[in-house]
Amino acid sequence: MGRVTIVAALFALLSGCVPALPRGKPRDPNRAVPATFAGNSDPTSSAQLKWDELFNDPKLNQLIAVALRNNQELNILTLEIDLAKWEVMARKGEYLPRLDFRAGVGIEKVGTFTSQGAADEANGVAANLPSFAFGFTASWELDIWSKLRNSARAAVARYLATYEGRKFATTVLVGEIATSYYELMALDAQLEVLKQNIEIQTNALEVVRLQKQAAMVTELAVKRFEAEVLKNQGRIYTIQQQIVETENRINFLVGRFPQHVDRDSQEFIARVPVVIHEGLPAQLLENRPDVKQAERELLATQFDVKAAKAAFYPSLGISAGIGYQSFDFLKIVSTPASLAYGIAADLFAPLLNRRAITAAWFAANSKQMQAVLNYERAILKAYNEVANQLALIKNLEQSYALRAQEVEKLNESIQISSVLFNAARADYMEVLLTRRDALESQMELIENKKRQLNASVALYQALGGGWR
Repeated sequence: MGRVTIVAALFALLSGCVPALPRGKPRDPNRAVPATFAGNSDPTSSAQLKWDELFNDPKLNQLIAVALRNNQELNILTLEIDLAKWEVMARKGEYLPRLDFRAGVGIEKVGTFTSQGAADEANGVAANLPSFAFGFTASWELDIWSKLRNSARAAVARYLATYEGRKFATTVLVGEIATSYYELMALDAQLEVLKQNIEIQTNALEVVRLQKQAAMVTELAVKRFEAEVLKNQGRIYTIQQQIVETENRINFLVGRFPQHVDRDSQEFIARVPVVIHEGLPAQLLENRPDVKQAERELLATQFDVKAAKAAFYPSLGISAGIGYQSFDFLKIVSTPASLAYGIAADLFAPLLNRRAITAAWFAANSKQMQAVLNYERAILKAYNEVANQLALIKNLEQSYALRAQEVEKLNESIQISSVLFNAARADYMEVLLTRRDALESQMELIENKKRQLNASVALYQALGGGWR
């Protein structure tokens, strides 16, 4: 008994020798983030709001609701979650005992000049011996080192990571629809401004033509005004094409064929961006699905490392079987004559040529190192996105105020230049350029408003909102 113990201990010692890692053990991730965003200590975060509580536009909310049901990418990710779930089921089944039923029939002929053949001939056993059997077999690998359990835990972590991935895709989808919706409304507003300016420019063209007839201006002035009207009429078709493409992008996200997107673009300039509360940076670790996904992936690699390490240790398996076996079919259930059973235990441990499990051990640790860096990168990316959007919202607010004043001053300049032109105190180019600058400033004001609205959406998404 002592010798057996010594041999078993030596066997375990040799097989349990785990190779040293080329780059050392993976380090723990750095989860530290700044205490606040730009000194704001208010813990209130708009990421906790559901998207239908944030957006106060029923038509936009309707689009998002339909997209969450029909979007193909989300539905594909839902199936990915199912696949991960079945992987968990498979891994959990590996460390549970297995029971099988087996039945068979066959025939056997052994050589006459063999010990078994000579004995069979001496005892009158038929040369062509049939065999009938049925029974149960069981097998079970005792998960001593939790190798199989850690593989199952890794599968569970990846399942949860897949679930977080779908939540992140939901936040992206909500943000894309809201952004495209505001872009569509901005295009409508720009188209309306352009049409109004074309009408004003057309009236101005008629005035110039009359002044040309009165020899107050030359043909050059008429041609320049005509060219300006034609240029802006051409811009109408460019904006109309952008409207079509934006509508179709929304329809694609919603999961339907091209059709009109219902929206209310009136008073677009008067729309007030949603106020977003950024909360504290530490909340990103829980609110951002992509950060949670990276954390789950890191946890999965940690379990993979444990499972890979356990491959160097001895494994113990138990197998057993019980049933009936006979060469006479009529006596197959004779008990105990035809009863057959057996039980065995196997100890297995790798000693030589362990390159495969060594490579798996090294690869598992390298993947964990990658997962640590991916997790840290996700945290850094989340913080930077929020910081960028906070700065953008502040700068856009100031820019919009100045742009609105510019539009007001240029509108006043239009009236002044028209009066001076009619009194022959201003050149026609001054009128033309003033109207051109006024139109561009109005278009840029609408663009600025769109960027303000989209910046609020982007901040909401950067904080981890939209998936609830």
